[in-house]
Amino acid sequence: MKSTRKRGEPIYLRRHMIALGVAVGLPVVLVQLYKLCVGSVSFGMQMGFAMIVSVLAGLVLYFLYRSSAQSQP
Repeated sequence: MKSTRKRGEPIYLRRHMIALGVAVGLPVVLVQLYKLCVGSVSFGMQMGFAMIVSVLAGLVLYFLYRSSAQSQP
């Protein structure tokens, strides 16, 4: 069964979804690795680090995949 996209709907590939999953999970994984290897860290530091990593991952995703996720004409 072939799915049809509506006019103007973005084309997302499997690699876009995998990269998005990595970008969402990366801050959590990095904080847990830090806590495991180094030690306890305050909640404020965890949130600050997670926000910084999330923003950087979002920018990387934007610049890497903006040309391949263009809207269908």
